[in-house]
Amino acid sequence: KSEVIDLTATMQPDGALDWTPPEGKWVVLRLGYSLLGITNHPATPEATGLEVDKLDHRFVADYFEKYLDSYKETVGAEEMGNKGIQYVINDSWEAGSQNWTDNMLTEFKKLRGYDAVPWLPVLTGRIVESAAASDRFLWDFRKTIADLIANEHYQQLEQTLHQRGMRHYGESHESGRAFVADGMEVKKMNEVPMSAMWTQRPGINNPQYGYNADDRESASVAHIYGQNIAAAESLTAAAAPWAWSPATLKPTADQELLNGINRFVIHESAHQPLLGKAPGLTLGPYGQWFNRNETWAEQAGPWIDYLARSSYMLQQGRFVADILYFYGEDSNLTAIFANSSPNIPAGYAFDYINADAMIHELRVANGRILTKSGIEYKVLALDPYSRHMSLPVLRTIHTLVENGAVVAGPKPLDDPSLADDQADFEKLSSELFGNGSGVQKLGKGTVYAGESLAEVVNKINLQPDFDYIKNSSDSDVEFAHRKLKAGDIYFVDNRSNHEESIDASFRVTGMKPELWLAETGATVPASFQSGEGRTIVPLRLEAWGTVFVVFRTPTSGTSQFIPRPIMVRMATLSGPWAVAFQAGRGAPPSITLNQLSDWSQSQDPGVKYFSGIGTYRNTVQAPAEWFHNGHRLWLDLGEVRNLAEVTLNGKKLGQTWHPPYRIDVTSALRPGRNEVTIEVVNAWVNRLIGDQQPGATELTFADVKPYKANSPLLPSGLLGPVTIIREDNYESPR
Repeated sequence: KSEVIDLTATMQPDGALDWTPPEGKWVVLRLGYSLLGITNHPATPEATGLEVDKLDHRFVADYFEKYLDSYKETVGAEEMGNKGIQYVINDSWEAGSQNWTDNMLTEFKKLRGYDAVPWLPVLTGRIVESAAASDRFLWDFRKTIADLIANEHYQQLEQTLHQRGMRHYGESHESGRAFVADGMEVKKMNEVPMSAMWTQRPGINNPQYGYNADDRESASVAHIYGQNIAAAESLTAAAAPWAWSPATLKPTADQELLNGINRFVIHESAHQPLLGKAPGLTLGPYGQWFNRNETWAEQAGPWIDYLARSSYMLQQGRFVADILYFYGEDSNLTAIFANSSPNIPAGYAFDYINADAMIHELRVANGRILTKSGIEYKVLALDPYSRHMSLPVLRTIHTLVENGAVVAGPKPLDDPSLADDQADFEKLSSELFGNGSGVQKLGKGTVYAGESLAEVVNKINLQPDFDYIKNSSDSDVEFAHRKLKAGDIYFVDNRSNHEESIDASFRVTGMKPELWLAETGATVPASFQSGEGRTIVPLRLEAWGTVFVVFRTPTSGTSQFIPRPIMVRMATLSGPWAVAFQAGRGAPPSITLNQLSDWSQSQDPGVKYFSGIGTYRNTVQAPAEWFHNGHRLWLDLGEVRNLAEVTLNGKKLGQTWHPPYRIDVTSALRPGRNEVTIEVVNAWVNRLIGDQQPGATELTFADVKPYKANSPLLPSGLLGPVTIIREDNYESPR
């Protein structure tokens, strides 16, 4: 380093270098910087320009002030802030990377405490001092970029909004974005931390690890900093335009709820100003295509009610997690966990934590790690990625353990920063982790080095918050837990495509469980047995089914039995079925089906390519012996593509939007002859494909055409079988 000479002052205005080198062989290295030419996108041509310098708050403020002024000039100052436009969403970082700004050297020295100039040759691939020292400088350089992104860009956006009485939703990196900053550190600069969760293809619900990490990162920020809401750009799709239905969207939405998201920001709902032009305008190839032109728009109420009730429930109280998971300092969650989840034992919830929150937000009391917001954790877990640990973080962990914290994870290998005292690092690391294996006591706390989290929670006798016995190898029932002042809310989700009947075990006692059904708003009592600090509740969950188990009523009892009915099929509705089709969609006014069949398999092109509402009519003779006091009767529609609304004897009984497609008909079914009407709505896809057939008259309008004449049609209509089911033969207690 001592051989690196700064020649900047010897350069003349014309570029000539006025310097006489000392004796020896010298390399003269000139460094400069330039724009990358990246523009903001997507945007209309007149709104397109170079990206702002996000590492300097002066330029960010200047840009953002002008941006907000354009709204103020349009709607008026009185419609900005307390009413009118109150929030701005800062969307995901999609501008690539940036590694220099006018004040880079000054900011580096202020943030890292030493002069970067002698180390600048490292940026060109040269070694200064040693490879290890050069690597540490590069770590400091990246950390400086990250700090500037957080402080100069995101914090400036927050300050500018607050000056105008406005607030901030903020995404950062989604899954797979290039983002040289820490997601948690930038999301704390928001009233509502925000992430993203995309769909895959209808019916495909494989784990999306990167999006799960992004969601949980936002939720962790909300939990640690005391914000009640964690939002997500939700249900974004690039596959299967207009092919989605509430049934195929539900598993993705439920995964968001498991991840800690409790506000859905649906992406997207394009404005539809054109009358009679459907399905209409889009955001290019991206959806959700969620607007008034969706075929099932008028049937969307129960689906939106489900999202609203579920969100509301998970906004109550405080999040409960046993494990606080530190993932390291020099990469993003969505990169570290792009292809897997952290190794958290089943039945334990967790939050992520970054270096900034570790240093500034934690304390220990009674062996619990506490945030300023009041969340408490039992174990601080260290990801293997955190083996390269800065001295400020190591000092914080040392203090937490001295005060009583339990820490589990590998011994840090080295300090990645050139600014840190390496000898101090080695001393603290040895005091905390010893030789890197076994149990180390320090002050009031304990460090478990080199042991798995599963081993650690067992050693400290920390029981799972939620547990069940798997019925099959692919059983996957997951949970989220919120603590109320006088109760608990558990969200329980069957993440498989088959029914699960389980005995769910909760770390709660002395409280009576209730089942709260977000789809209907109904609450029902539940069977339970309690003892040894746990309550066991039998649950039956349909494929991709969910339920809220709520503990809010104290009880001295240790058990309760609520008999569950067995569903007995009473009759199957046979043909003929009269089917009338929505006008203007190319189908004949009506047809008769001797047996239920898929519209897309019809020989009539109008039926084959039909998209919209088909109304089925039939009659059913109900014998008097069907009607037992207190027993309910159901109309089970079998397979439906995609939503159905049932009317019986002129009485509307509601909609059903996912399997099992079943409607309670107790209030309307009567002995004798009954008139059954079933309105079924499918997706736009078949009509869009029909319009691409040779010689077809186009009945649809869309600004993108994602389907061709030979694209596969979607199954559509009422496929059945349609049956009458009675709740009967209640089970006996076990």
